[in-house]
Amino acid sequence: MQTNMTVDEAYFKIQPARALKALRKLLADPNDTAQVFTIIESLAGRSQLRLYERFLTEPEGQRLLAERPQILDRLADRAYLESLPEGSLGRAYLAFLDRENITAEGLVQASLEGQSLEFERESDAEYIRNRLRDTHDLWHAVTGYEGDVLGELALLAFSTAQTRNRGIDLIVITGALRSGKAEVAKRTLAAYRDGRRAAWLPTVYWEELLPDPLEEVRRRLRIRPAAPYTRMCSDWTVDEGRMAALHAA
Repeated sequence: MQTNMTVDEAYFKIQPARALKALRKLLADPNDTAQVFTIIESLAGRSQLRLYERFLTEPEGQRLLAERPQILDRLADRAYLESLPEGSLGRAYLAFLDRENITAEGLVQASLEGQSLEFERESDAEYIRNRLRDTHDLWHAVTGYEGDVLGELALLAFSTAQTRNRGIDLIVITGALRSGKAEVAKRTLAAYRDGRRAAWLPTVYWEELLPDPLEEVRRRLRIRPAAPYTRMCSDWTVDEGRMAALHAA
């Protein structure tokens, strides 16, 4: 299989000062989603390279890189999602968007504002990063974590168990401490463990699963849905569920 993983070596450089500056801005204005991307990028290190290497070891990863399906086109097509069966993953995803009053394209602009390092256009690296960004809310739907502050932190904990990114770790730990609530620490730890047990979601061919029953998809991917909880808001909250800006750095 021919591959194209062109990455500037600068991308692997850890930038703690830049990450802490962005964290201060995020704490001052939790609606500044671009800072999340900056934190993740600043502390990513070689996590993107590890993601790429794992893509190459899995048949579905190789297939995604060969076929390059654009999941955002599907997720932004409301008519298509509404045509899917009740109880399907696609309908659960659409219900999540409606509950949170967000759109499939919502994270794209924030990512452009928060990231400074460029991958070569149409490279494998760019494709992987964009796909993980674009499937963030789909991960919400399949795991059952809502878009409130607790749900976002839990999904980030689940995500870092899958992608091993120091920037996401920093956001989760800071969020749990800032909340001052034992339930947040308990649920984020449980979410991390769930992420370790689940199938590896970055190489899931979501386009083929959208019409399938949600519960069947969860069984197939070894995902234990989040237990019901009361949505949590605080002074340090998120903008319509967007703090998670991504598991994709």
